[in-house]
Amino acid sequence: MGKITLSHGAGGVETTKILEKLIFNKVDEDLKKIGEGLGIDYPDDAAAIPVGDGYIVVTTDSYTVNPPFFPETNIGGLAASGTINDVLMLGGRPMAALDSIIVEEGFPEEDLKKIVDTMISIFKRHRVAIVGGDFKVMPKDTLDNIVINVVGIGYADKLIIDKELRPGDKIILTGPIGEHGAVILALQHGFSIEGGELKSDAKPLVDLMTMLLDKYPDKVHAARDPTRGGVAMALNDWAAATDTVIVVDESRIPLREVVRSYAEMLGIEPMSLANEGVALLGVDPTAAEEILEEIRSLGYRDAVIIGEVKQSKKYKGIVLLRSVVGGYRILEAPRGELVPRIC
Repeated sequence: MGKITLSHGAGGVETTKILEKLIFNKVDEDLKKIGEGLGIDYPDDAAAIPVGDGYIVVTTDSYTVNPPFFPETNIGGLAASGTINDVLMLGGRPMAALDSIIVEEGFPEEDLKKIVDTMISIFKRHRVAIVGGDFKVMPKDTLDNIVINVVGIGYADKLIIDKELRPGDKIILTGPIGEHGAVILALQHGFSIEGGELKSDAKPLVDLMTMLLDKYPDKVHAARDPTRGGVAMALNDWAAATDTVIVVDESRIPLREVVRSYAEMLGIEPMSLANEGVALLGVDPTAAEEILEEIRSLGYRDAVIIGEVKQSKKYKGIVLLRSVVGGYRILEAPRGELVPRIC
């Protein structure tokens, strides 16, 4: 038995392995989900419990981002946005939340007020009720600033289950990648980011997903907000779950030059950086162009089809990246610490 490292919480390969070792392999198959719902039989950012003709969608996440304040929002805004998005990506419509806040003794009350106000304002804007929670204080130097855990609850008529991705489906990315990861990475390394060139993209994707659920309930086969581990981890998860090969065109991936520069300078693959306001979608090829135009009409001007799902007799469960010069390389799932405490 080894020791837990930061890499185990980074959202990459090590996270998957430790969860399989500690939890997934020890839970009986009939206790991994409820009825025809979804649970840790197929781990996603949310679970689904059958109720009547639909499903209660439930998610929980702990937010530990360091620093707790960053351009555009703070840990409270991140917690609210991330919770809402996790419900949405399974096909749920967010209804309620419970929050648990743990702060370090001596944490400035004014900072705590700003964080909580930001979280409440986002839930209020999207009509998500705050129905319960908890508040605790840890002795000084036993906790680094603040941790927020949020439980999100929603309802779905029909689930979006990523393992239903199929050969021929087009992969849509709704915006530039690595924005949140780059700003947290820069702050953790002490870089000055004045001037607004770097900022978190954290935001709820309610407008986007509500449109898709209303207009294309049978055309969206997979949806993910690629947070820890980024687009690289999400695509690898999809490929592994469906025994397919996902081919992505590197030249089509939206990436701002400033984010690329920071990632290269610090030796991080941009495809592995966290995103908090971007959706990765697998959609029916017959509706892909129409869906793309609808997404752009909502203001997601950088949305683009970046690739396609393919079936191969020889290869299964891999992601191929077609480079700018025309060659191919395997896009591996991220390993190592990446950016610790990024969300």
